[in-house]
Amino acid sequence: QVQLLESGGGLVQAGDSLRLSCAASVRPFRIYAMGWFRQAPGKEREFVGAISGSGGNTYYADSVQDRFTISRDNAKNTAYLQMNTLKPEDTAIYYCASGITVATIGDGYWGQGTQVTVSS
Repeated sequence: QVQLLESGGGLVQAGDSLRLSCAASVRPFRIYAMGWFRQAPGKEREFVGAISGSGGNTYYADSVQDRFTISRDNAKNTAYLQMNTLKPEDTAIYYCASGITVATIGDGYWGQGTQVTVSS
């Protein structure tokens, strides 16, 4: 049904930057909140950040605060996660998700994930 497609992951060194993209088929895209989550090997999936449908409100996990920025381009039906000053502990599969509200993103649609690997 609804598809979310993440892209932009890769292998980088500590201190580098990456920009992840999430192309969404949900319509109208502008009314859906979008979120990013990640899961490292042997660990539970954790919240990274979220953005409201209008883009007016953003939320971040403490672990990425001041380093990551979530944004969206509603004209392109795409959400982004700009990751700066990457650390080895950021290594994980990053997932994009959507929901009617920020609080319900976890109950909505999920992408397949994109791998981010940060070497020291």
